[in-house]
Amino acid sequence: MITLRKPKIVILGAGYGGLMTATRLQKAVGMNEVEIQLVNKNDYHYETTWLHEASAGTLHHDRVRYDISSVIDRNKVEFIQGTVVEVNRDEKKVILEEGELPYDYLVVAVGGESETFGIKGLKEYAFSIVNVNSARQIRDHIEYQFATYQAEEDKKEERLTIVVGGAGFTGIEFLGELGNRVPELCKEYDIDPHKVKIICVEAAPTVLPGFDPELVNYAVAQLEKKGVTFMIGTAVKEATETGIIVGKGEDEVEEIKAGTVVWAAGVRGNAIVEKSGFEAMRGRVKVQPDLRAPGHDDVFIIGDSSLVINEEINRPYPPTAQIAMQQGVTVAHNILALIRGKELETFVPDIKGTVCSLGHDDAIGVAFGKKMTGSTASFMKKVIDNRSLFMVGGPSLVLKKGKFNIF
Repeated sequence: MITLRKPKIVILGAGYGGLMTATRLQKAVGMNEVEIQLVNKNDYHYETTWLHEASAGTLHHDRVRYDISSVIDRNKVEFIQGTVVEVNRDEKKVILEEGELPYDYLVVAVGGESETFGIKGLKEYAFSIVNVNSARQIRDHIEYQFATYQAEEDKKEERLTIVVGGAGFTGIEFLGELGNRVPELCKEYDIDPHKVKIICVEAAPTVLPGFDPELVNYAVAQLEKKGVTFMIGTAVKEATETGIIVGKGEDEVEEIKAGTVVWAAGVRGNAIVEKSGFEAMRGRVKVQPDLRAPGHDDVFIIGDSSLVINEEINRPYPPTAQIAMQQGVTVAHNILALIRGKELETFVPDIKGTVCSLGHDDAIGVAFGKKMTGSTASFMKKVIDNRSLFMVGGPSLVLKKGKFNIF
């Protein structure tokens, strides 16, 4: 009796794209049709789009994560906790710190990394909002500055200065949460709120580049009411032990002394992609319409490490959770299409709307073609957050981790 070997699917990363691929595959395959292995560094998934809340301390870090085992079917998906080193494409193996995994079909969904653009001192002296542990570090560091301020003999107010580099989505959402958290910290540690400075530095000529100008103006006005000062068209030149150096040109430079510097100005693809020999730009691979890596019929790349061009404007789509999850659905379909000899799908992003939070009760956004601000947009943001939980883990995950403090 001849036993046919089952096709082996290896998924690297349990972020939005990887977890969506795994959960869609487990629903679509028969019990003994394929072998699926999901590899992730941690045994939990974290909602990247909630990290700004954990970083500011407005949401407990345990709320932003859940166990991978709670959403995968162990009868169909084997979870492997491991750290990916690189992909050996010639031998069709994934090299882990803990060993090797052969594959027939590979899904690279390893997420992104903070992009420092080579700015001196950022890695050494600035925090980045990249994972659960970094969010905890930022929260603890900020609280420590407030908690120990009164004990200082000379009470240097730069300890209460928080600089946020970048006015894109992450930067603005973090600033919105700080606007809610700082008054609480001032009250808790008997500090005059006027002594706190929150400064946002952005090299681009506008906040939230590419967003609707009317909504951007609303966001800036709301954050300024919360005490945020914007330095637009100003580049970070260097981070130091005592703050940052900024400038509008080569000659015009200024030092801002700050107790906390948070860098939120860019994401690049994962270094694993370049290390593995894939042709990439800043760690991102320009994938084929079916999401396969060029020249590799058995490798799909999705999420932050993939580059999908919006043909209408000839620019890449931003690496969002919404797109990563949609890619996961397409990849699951296309892998099974390859195995079953059916036609592959072209990935076409379906942008249902974009919402940027300005704190727990305020936001801006566009959904269903309509502009929204304030509590309406904030409600829509929570609906989107809950929907992503539902798509991966169904009603039980929404009940366990969902956001229900609507207003």
